[in-house]
Amino acid sequence: MTDTTAQTTLAEPPKPETPPPAPGMPLVRALPYVVASVMLGITQGLGQGFISANMPQIAGYLGITTAQASWLMAAYMIPRASLTILLIKLRTQYGLRRFAEIGIATYVLVAFASVWVDDLRSAVVLQFLSGVAAAPLSTLAFLYILEPLAQQWKLRLGLPVALVLLTSGGSLARIVSPVLIGDGGLAGIHMTTLGLSMICLMLVYLLPLTPAPRAKVIQRADLLSFGLIAFGLGGLVTGFILGPVHWWTDLHWLGLLLAASLAALTAAVVIELHREAPLIDIRWLLSPAMLHLAFTLFLFRLLLSEQSSGAPGMFQALGLGNAQMTGLFAVICLATVFGALACIGWMTPGREPAYHAVALALIALGAFMDGGSTLQTRPEQMMLSQALIAFASMLFMAPAMMKGLIAALSKGPNYLLSFVIVFLVTQSAGGILGSGLFRTVINVRQAFHLQVLREELTGTDPLTTHAIAANIQQLAPQISDSAQLKAQAVAQLASTAAQQATVMAYNDAYVLTGLVALLSLCALGLHLFRDWLAARLRRSEPALQTS
Repeated sequence: MTDTTAQTTLAEPPKPETPPPAPGMPLVRALPYVVASVMLGITQGLGQGFISANMPQIAGYLGITTAQASWLMAAYMIPRASLTILLIKLRTQYGLRRFAEIGIATYVLVAFASVWVDDLRSAVVLQFLSGVAAAPLSTLAFLYILEPLAQQWKLRLGLPVALVLLTSGGSLARIVSPVLIGDGGLAGIHMTTLGLSMICLMLVYLLPLTPAPRAKVIQRADLLSFGLIAFGLGGLVTGFILGPVHWWTDLHWLGLLLAASLAALTAAVVIELHREAPLIDIRWLLSPAMLHLAFTLFLFRLLLSEQSSGAPGMFQALGLGNAQMTGLFAVICLATVFGALACIGWMTPGREPAYHAVALALIALGAFMDGGSTLQTRPEQMMLSQALIAFASMLFMAPAMMKGLIAALSKGPNYLLSFVIVFLVTQSAGGILGSGLFRTVINVRQAFHLQVLREELTGTDPLTTHAIAANIQQLAPQISDSAQLKAQAVAQLASTAAQQATVMAYNDAYVLTGLVALLSLCALGLHLFRDWLAARLRRSEPALQTS
């Protein structure tokens, strides 16, 4: 019997060995792919950044108000909030090469058409198309940085680099906009966008990506689910962009839009729960681990609104332009790069809580430092605090995304789309929601502080009388009429009070951000303590059973 067993064992074919990780490209071949990723990331980032950084200039060029110009940001962000969901399946079914070529060619055409835009209606249409065309660029920038890397470096090196490229567009736009605009209007911005898009088109055609297996994955029910998700996310994005600008209760249709958006998202969830092959695995997304990850990513986007909507908005209210803030945003870009380098050096699975704890502490410190701003505060005084927040952004984002990607890939390739949905909603839509809430807090607190200051600025108050007298003395060489001189002095005092109320409102928002970061840090500590206690109890159970 032993001989028979031995013969059977000898007859069994040897088990196939696990293939070694795919090696990376040689440096000479890898560099062009890195350049392509950098160009794609910068191009898509600048497309959105140019709008947010130059809203007053765009409004003046089109002959509209700044409030009307906010429709341009809404039109750009509506497709960005949801289109990636469908693009992943389109890429799988029709091939990566076709996906890349059509995506970048469409972006070139839209950039070419933007050169001749001169009215709000055509600008809104083109911004919507630009958002549609820019959605594939984010994916392509990510794929091109991963393509030349060895398997063991794709997440540790490729992920932080890709995140730097995809998140630095707004800061880069504020750095280069003053040079591009100059005295020539928006022509420099349009031509720069067109030139970058044509360079990206050339690189995409010259540098093919490794083709992925194609499969027919799009079903008719996917289009229904995607339509509901797109309407729901687009409605939320529109509401949180326009709500703080026009104020929530002044637009009668805004509440109806938000309610309809929530109803559409609810209907999409119900449909997906009853499908055999859903577009999004809702049950997996509702698992405790994924809910925790989604909440973490969303909370982080809310905290980062302090940087995207805080410092630029406050300095703009104080009368500073992009030219006076270039140094600040250059420091933010450098701090973001250093944060990515810290992730590359020490980021491994299991260290996410340590990275998140340090990131939350740095965000809280930076926000509290900004909370002491005054009318005399200038970008130079906020460089350190904003650098801390930018550095923390990479310490938080890269480990969180690595954890989500590992969890999705461990369940199978089909779960990757579901994780992309989580990341997309929490970052694209979550960023808009966070900025909308941040601006809403500022508007409410500004109105409160302005009311308090107006009550204090009475004619019998000695400080008010002294301030008016100082303004009269300053304006006397310019205005000879006494009545007009006093009226101008009072108006100047009222303007100073409005600016003071604005700075105080921003300080309140900064302090609130710092408090939320500290509470999140405490919650993280309690969560880690609970996990440590549960692990200790599990280790002690076998010992108790043995005794």
